[in-house]
Amino acid sequence: MDLNALRAATQGISAHRELMGTAIMQMTDQIFLMLAYQNGENALNAYAELFYALRKEGCEGLGDWLWDYLRYTETPYARLMERGGSDPALENAARRDIDTLVLLAQTDCDRFIDAMKPLLPDEYAPVLAGLPRWRAAAPFDFDRLTRFYQANGAGLFAKYRAFLWEDGKLVPVPDPDCPRPEDLLGYEHQRGQVEQNTRLMLAGRQPNNVLLFGDGGTGKSATVKSMLCLPGMEDLRLIEIEKENLTGMPGLIRSLEGRRQKFILFIDDLAFDQDDKTYSSLKTILEGSLEKRPANVCICATSNRRHLVRQSFADRAGDEVDTFETISEKTALAERFGLRIPYLTMNKTGYLALVDHLAAQAGITMDPEALHAQAMTWELRHAGRTPRVARQFVASLSV
Repeated sequence: MDLNALRAATQGISAHRELMGTAIMQMTDQIFLMLAYQNGENALNAYAELFYALRKEGCEGLGDWLWDYLRYTETPYARLMERGGSDPALENAARRDIDTLVLLAQTDCDRFIDAMKPLLPDEYAPVLAGLPRWRAAAPFDFDRLTRFYQANGAGLFAKYRAFLWEDGKLVPVPDPDCPRPEDLLGYEHQRGQVEQNTRLMLAGRQPNNVLLFGDGGTGKSATVKSMLCLPGMEDLRLIEIEKENLTGMPGLIRSLEGRRQKFILFIDDLAFDQDDKTYSSLKTILEGSLEKRPANVCICATSNRRHLVRQSFADRAGDEVDTFETISEKTALAERFGLRIPYLTMNKTGYLALVDHLAAQAGITMDPEALHAQAMTWELRHAGRTPRVARQFVASLSV
């Protein structure tokens, strides 16, 4: 296909129309356009800018960039394949688009350079001869791309597994801080409950919302984050939500319905002051809204408080007529979590076993009795027998 015909074909891209608005594709089109107008200098400038832009994106060729863009951008065709739907017109349009993009990616740079030669004065000959080339190859075709959508979904959820929800937007976390199962010791029963609930969701069943409450440093947050590292959880995605962003949760939940992935919405260190009315919004999100919660969404919250809303003695001895109803309202939020799991301070045996485990991991060789004696002394001076205290103690020995 000659260059003019190839440009005409790219102008007809329809199922992936937003692709044509990207800077890379606009630079590519500029090369075609300037060659058609026989403007060699502008064609040369567009060529150089395209090479720079591809390298800036970390791509060796246009095909590499297109492969990343097509996999991780939500398009109508990608969502259709993710849902397992059927739309012959859309499918045919997508096939024509991808066939055109394959031809574009396979176009050798020498074809552009050769087309510039008769349009430029002789002094440009050394410049053209020394121009860098990008790789002309297409690491994809229509069938491969379709299989990717069917297996992985589309967009950011196909590329990343962890996100932050900030100001109404999802912010990917490329390298989340998720402990591996072998890094956790103790609280096996509690972690097992969270894992079982998560696997129910992955199996397509409606999970319970989960509240992990108890002493600080016991591993509540680590339990939730460790779900990403368990085998068989490849379709699980974790979205961390700050309390200040709870009001945007209904819209987020709505956007997750119908996705092939399963989602834990993670709210860490949840607690409300007495005059904080945000808890009423969370109550409605958990239960009470007209909208049904999708089966692929589960809310997991951690808190040092069992009832989440701080109470004072004035609440119980105040002058309000319906004091019991006031107290009940403030404790009702925790009751809307179907699964409430306590994390209490470890006993001495469990704490010392964890110290031994962490010390062995750190390569610390010490007489067990001396190690245990120092561990107990450390525990008395700190917050109690918790995994956090054990890690801090072992870290002090490694200094």
